[in-house]
Amino acid sequence: MKADFYETLGVQKGADEKELKSAFRKLAMQFHPDRNPGDSACEQKFKEINEAYETLKDPQKRAAYDRFGHAAFENGGVGGAQGFGAGGFADIFEDIFGDMMGRQRRSSGGRERGADLRYNMEITLEEAFNGKTAQIHVPASVVCDECTGSGAKPGTQPVTCSMCQGSGRVRASQGFFSIERTCPQCQGRGQTIEDPCPKCAGQGRVTEERSLSVNIPAGIEDGTRIRLAGEGEAGLRGGPSGDLYIFLSVKPHEFFQRDGADLFCKAPISMTTAALGGSFEVATLDGTQTRVKVPEGTQNGKQFRLRGKGMPILRQPTIGDLYIQVAIETPQNLTKRQRELLEEFEKISSQENNPQSTGFFTRMKDFFESFGDKA
Repeated sequence: MKADFYETLGVQKGADEKELKSAFRKLAMQFHPDRNPGDSACEQKFKEINEAYETLKDPQKRAAYDRFGHAAFENGGVGGAQGFGAGGFADIFEDIFGDMMGRQRRSSGGRERGADLRYNMEITLEEAFNGKTAQIHVPASVVCDECTGSGAKPGTQPVTCSMCQGSGRVRASQGFFSIERTCPQCQGRGQTIEDPCPKCAGQGRVTEERSLSVNIPAGIEDGTRIRLAGEGEAGLRGGPSGDLYIFLSVKPHEFFQRDGADLFCKAPISMTTAALGGSFEVATLDGTQTRVKVPEGTQNGKQFRLRGKGMPILRQPTIGDLYIQVAIETPQNLTKRQRELLEEFEKISSQENNPQSTGFFTRMKDFFESFGDKA
């Protein structure tokens, strides 16, 4: 047995058009299949919500439902149920989900908004550090300068559609009811072009390559999206232009890895520098060099922090830090004399010279011997 349409929408029987639309919007957003992929229950609920709204929003269908209930639309009763739903629901569906699904929407007067465009731009880490102004070339539809976007031949004007009288909608009677649909002659624009512009063939726009200047602020991060309003495709026949979205990606750097505002760099140092102490210089993204002091007995993986040598934070005066991690390099291709010196050093070394390895193997030995005690 079908549920009551008023209960389906969660409204009282005397609800006005505004209440019905508000209830439908809320439920449609909740149960729409695109938001609940693979959920058959939500899909069925969405169909029920749609059917209830399509019936109650139309005064004639609502009057029939209030009098006869579901029987008004079953078995061909009172004009039948066929033919409803597609036209009216398409409008409310586009109104609610048009932005979410990236659809082009019509502006006032039936003019179509131009499509949004995407442009992928790759920059270096140095450019992300300093910021830059980039020139890009974008092929896109622009307003036809011959007809100034009207689509009509210069000297002529679009005329009111003879079928819909400029409303963009036509009604067709079906028994007790009437169905409203998009005008097939003007496709909802309300106007037709009898003499189209020869340059744009009546579209009101032509394809050209445009040069645009894009400001990349210092501190921009990988994956950032920049929106240039009105720089997308020109609208059809004078409709508003879409937007241009620039998606930024930062190239991997030879020396630095980025984590937010901080930079990380791994620097190899010799075994003797780590043991005896010393220093080395590193270049930074601000164009300077900084000396890093290595204390005596530095261990592999030790990190040194250079304050204020990282990345700037977007639109803030603060700058992150640079972390230098040392990797101790084991000598290779030893000469005979070098080997002799290392062997001599090994013989005279004590546990105090290698506390980590000595402690590790001592604990490992105790661990192994513990198995013998349990036997």
